[in-house]
Amino acid sequence: MSVTVAKTAGFCFGVNRAVEQVFSLARQGKPTYTLGPIIHNPQIIGELERLGIRSIDTPAENTDRRLVVIRSHGVGRQVYEELQAMGVEYVDATCPFVAKIHRLVEEHSKQGKLIIIAGDPDHPEVVGIQGHCYGPCIVAKNAEILEKMLRETANITDFSAILVSQTTFNTNEWQKCVEITKKVCTNLAIFDTICIATMQRQKEAAQLAQQVDAMIVVGGRNSSNTAKLVEICTPYCPTYQVEQAQELLQLPLQGKHRFGVTAGASTPGCIIKEVRKTMTEIQNMNDEMSFEEMLEQSFKSTYNGEKVTGVVTGITGNEVAVDIGTKHAGYIPLHELTDDPNAKIEDLVKKGDELELMVVRVNDVEGTVMLSKKRLDAIAGFEKVMGAEETGEILEGVVTEIVKGGLLAMTNGVKVFIPASQATASRHDNIEDLLKKTVRFKIIETNRQRRRALGSIRAVLKEEKKALEEKFWSEVEVGKVYTGVVKSLTSYGAFVDLGGVDGMVHISELSWSRIKHPSEVVNVGDTVEVYVKDIDTENKKISLGYKKAEDNPWTILQNKYHVGDVVPVKVVSMTAFGAFAQVIPGVDGLIHISQISQERINKPQDVLSIGQEVNVKITELDFDKKRVSLSIRALLDDADRADESAEADAE
Repeated sequence: MSVTVAKTAGFCFGVNRAVEQVFSLARQGKPTYTLGPIIHNPQIIGELERLGIRSIDTPAENTDRRLVVIRSHGVGRQVYEELQAMGVEYVDATCPFVAKIHRLVEEHSKQGKLIIIAGDPDHPEVVGIQGHCYGPCIVAKNAEILEKMLRETANITDFSAILVSQTTFNTNEWQKCVEITKKVCTNLAIFDTICIATMQRQKEAAQLAQQVDAMIVVGGRNSSNTAKLVEICTPYCPTYQVEQAQELLQLPLQGKHRFGVTAGASTPGCIIKEVRKTMTEIQNMNDEMSFEEMLEQSFKSTYNGEKVTGVVTGITGNEVAVDIGTKHAGYIPLHELTDDPNAKIEDLVKKGDELELMVVRVNDVEGTVMLSKKRLDAIAGFEKVMGAEETGEILEGVVTEIVKGGLLAMTNGVKVFIPASQATASRHDNIEDLLKKTVRFKIIETNRQRRRALGSIRAVLKEEKKALEEKFWSEVEVGKVYTGVVKSLTSYGAFVDLGGVDGMVHISELSWSRIKHPSEVVNVGDTVEVYVKDIDTENKKISLGYKKAEDNPWTILQNKYHVGDVVPVKVVSMTAFGAFAQVIPGVDGLIHISQISQERINKPQDVLSIGQEVNVKITELDFDKKRVSLSIRALLDDADRADESAEADAE
């Protein structure tokens, strides 16, 4: 067996530059986030996470205001503006080749030109490029889609346009896009923005694939440029994608003697070396296969219902071609791949994927075998659901339908019936609200012969509530502050959910002012901050406080007012011996009947009325007995003395 490693395999300049910058920050101990994974390689990402550097999806997630590194894919103009508005320090590690595309589309977009991008519309690099456009923009991931989009664009010939590409775009597909765009757009400028390193890597991979029995492409499953290498090599020979060397042991490499190895731009050199080493180690396994074994392998047949392992070798609009290591050509129709009628095959599998499948039908005449992933998944899912009754495992599924007496939830390809009585924490809750929602449940009953299972959401909710209660009672103490949600109101108080445990705020603890009902202060559903006043551990009861000491009106009065101050007040009630007036909300003072007027009056109503606002003088403050004495007469007497003094001065 011979193994040839491509010279251009591994890190490109832009990725290497970005990774080095992040590791440098890690060595400095600088608290850092990367805006998206810095590289599509799980090993590097895992190492960075161990060093305390993880990724965030948006600037808004940077709540602790760490330094942010913009990865080599680049970002749109809006992201820069958001970072600057937040005042967050950032390092721009955008690949220089990508930054050049940003400048191109921004400049020409400002001139009113149509921007045409050949690339994957969901790829972060392409999303970033679009973010620098000021006007119309078209994005197509291949020539076929681009031609359709251009012909559907109204008044396309009226546009001046430019054509650019994703830096890792397939060079062959790029040439097709160029020819199509030239035919449709009369005023067109073309900028070949495929990275030189990418072009060299793709060219070398294609050449190598034509010289070997099989290609091994090393790179992350989410790496766009790695996926394109697989796509380029597949027409020439069986091509397999691996993330780590151990995956080689699962590949059908028997009978092949010449191997080529290439790697995506996000693959570290250490992983490429490990793949090369592992390939050497399995050489003996291939060499030891006898002629009889190889002959038997080439004539190996299969039968309906058999479980086989296959590798995806091609994808069309409605089926997947699969190599299962026999003389038959395997294929999976779309309806045997998924139950989703809106699914696209290219979103579910890609060339080089290894799948566990079931044989559905063998046609020896045509030399084909129809396979199903969906049926095998359903069998495995059925066993998982059946076993969950004994293990007590909590399953997760999506509610697909509300039926008579309950609902149906799909989990692992199996529909589980959940009775209405087991669907919610309370019988009063509406199960209609669960439709299309993801729910967690336990299997409480199964019937293997009838392939039926009953589930319970309530059992999970009950366990979770119990766990929360135990945690709460182990940590609660008087004075501790909680944020809770008002669950219900009664005439004597409000019940607050503290997270699995309810506490009560007595009506007297809701406000310093006298209120008739808790709804004057809070409503059901309100989020409130409360503190623990008392704990009855034996009866599992919690008394809560809501009003704050600093809001005590008597404290406010003591800090703000003094005996002798003249203040405006509002008359709120009358008695035979005087009138009560509000000094501040929550504190009323008494104007004794003898202090209402300088003349003798029979009742307060002779001078005052409820709601009337008057100026008074504070004559007494008794904070221990919570009393305030007020006087209108004292003001009148002061005024008379002032007049007498003025007259005396005039004489």
